Amino acid sequence: MDVPQHVRHRKSAQKRKPKGRMQQAGPAPLFDDTSNTGEMAGGGGMYGGQPPPNQGYAGGQFINDPMASMAMQYGASLADHGKDVMEKQVERFVSVSNLKYYFAVDTSYVGRKLIILLFPFGHTDWSIQYNQEEPVAPRYEINAPDLYIPVMAFVTYILLAGVCLGRQNRFSPEMLGMQASSAMVWFIIEVLAILLTMYITNIHTALRKLDLIAFCGYKYVGMIVCLLANILFSSGGYHLSVLYTSVAIVFFLIRNLKLIILPETSDDGFSHGSKRRMYILLFISALQPIFLYWLTYHLTGTFVPQKTAQSF
Repeated sequence: MDVPQHVRHRKSAQKRKPKGRMQQAGPAPLFDDTSNTGEMAGGGGMYGGQPPPNQGYAGGQFINDPMASMAMQYGASLADHGKDVMEKQVERFVSVSNLKYYFAVDTSYVGRKLIILLFPFGHTDWSIQYNQEEPVAPRYEINAPDLYIPVMAFVTYILLAGVCLGRQNRFSPEMLGMQASSAMVWFIIEVLAILLTMYITNIHTALRKLDLIAFCGYKYVGMIVCLLANILFSSGGYHLSVLYTSVAIVFFLIRNLKLIILPETSDDGFSHGSKRRMYILLFISALQPIFLYWLTYHLTGTFVPQKTAQSF
């Protein structure tokens, strides 16, 4: 049986396969070959390649811009310069390098220091075992002054003042802000009064300004005790706590400041101008109970119960 010619040509074309295709046949690869993606991306290959870095988001062109990089570097240099200028200005009044030593405390030091502040009568060794010309971390010397306890005590005092104002139905954010501002102003006046007195009397001691701030700030621990006694035991407990904490802080300051303000340098055990130094020591110590009472007495009002709304 004869087969048409066009059918024979079609079958023969289907049977013929290119030899090159047969030689390259094999298992299909699991992953595409990406080793030449850079060339394909640059030359516009079949797969297109991966986009160049920093062009996959909107800010890529800004980062690659040399003018933008120069502007960022200039801004960073200006920020560093401003920081240096600020540190130099602060160093004129307070030594930042020495200030960090006053906050170098640990839990053990804070606990022992609070016990000495509240019960100083049992502490016997008040000597300072370090060179007074250079500050030392308080965690290494229990008798060294610190600023951590005064700062935390001041914040706690403000919070307790808010509680006392709330018990008297006088609490408001403005009243709490006025209480904090008033306490800070009175503290600054106290420190300036002591420094002015020492300047007028021409007394030169090893007592640094930060040491004086620390010693004057320890009275806030006693003020916290007085406010807690007022909350728990009313006015009777408040007056007893004021009496005890006043005696404790005066005893603590006299024993500490005596070794700084009244150093024994002469043969008879007294330094030159010891009478004036004794007066300034008593002046600093006597100020503490006065401010302790002044800053807590107005917060000891009687508890006023809040009025309940009447139903109509």
